Amino acid sequence: MSSTELSRVRAAAEVTEAQGAAVVPGEELRTVALSGLTLSVRSRPPAREGLPPALYVHGLGGSSTNWSALMGELADRLDAEAVDLPGFGFSPPPDDGNYSVSGHARAVIRLLDTAGRGPVHLFGNSLGGAVVTRVAAVRPDLVRTLTLVSPALPEWRPQLSAVPTGLLAVPGAAALFSRMTRGWTAERRTREVLTLCYGDPARVDAAGFRAAVAEYERRLGLPYFWDVMTRSARGVVDAYTLGGQHSLWRQAERVLAPTLLVYGGRDRLVSFRMARRASSAFRDSRLLALPEAGHVAMMEYPEAVARAFRELLHETTADAGRS
Repeated sequence: MSSTELSRVRAAAEVTEAQGAAVVPGEELRTVALSGLTLSVRSRPPAREGLPPALYVHGLGGSSTNWSALMGELADRLDAEAVDLPGFGFSPPPDDGNYSVSGHARAVIRLLDTAGRGPVHLFGNSLGGAVVTRVAAVRPDLVRTLTLVSPALPEWRPQLSAVPTGLLAVPGAAALFSRMTRGWTAERRTREVLTLCYGDPARVDAAGFRAAVAEYERRLGLPYFWDVMTRSARGVVDAYTLGGQHSLWRQAERVLAPTLLVYGGRDRLVSFRMARRASSAFRDSRLLALPEAGHVAMMEYPEAVARAFRELLHETTADAGRS
């Protein structure tokens, strides 16, 4: 067994051992083994048989648990799964070390092709929004509808509050940040993340905060944590610079699926002003603007996001019936 294979086996063993403590009530975790890739998939048993399938894809530094609240809200409408992207959550790093937006998109496509669940209602947040935009553009046969929550699409004048995250892509920056914050407790790190991602961090209750702290501690103990963050951040920056047919905005224009765009007025990572450009780029789009929300509206306001998706589902079902 090569050193790469041995490292992957060890990583898979570590995350499998921890999965038992990570199951949210009402949800199940399973591992999907693909060639050179192992993915952890979270699911919630549907309310009844025959519901349409859905897949949720998280953002940079996130995991499948970011979607638990919305999955619960839509359990009566969708047979839903949420994936941990390679290197995130409980998915070990991929053998090829590819954390580009295209690499993550290929992982999602392989998961859908292997499971045979497509076409699905596809959801993405932040980095996951960029990933599923690429999936919808190159494999329209896999996507029924597309829901994007603060998607990480290129903006050339990012907010100052988003710059530190982008700097993770700079070689050596993650190691420097790790040394500078060595004395930070998991509680402080968690508060910093919540302040960055939530419009109002006070919306996280005490139990939710404790769970977030425990998850942060677990991730910091993973030997590949900073490498995955660095390479994935670099993948986003690289995707921002691509032109021609590989440009994310060009690919957004190619998306055929009805698209729901969700933007938060207090988002410190993706500018609210990008909502207008996104609404113009996606040919069949509708916009949900949440003035008080931050970067993770599906966690802050799951009821509002679920209501907007139900309207999208009703609209598209009605259109299908007329055609």
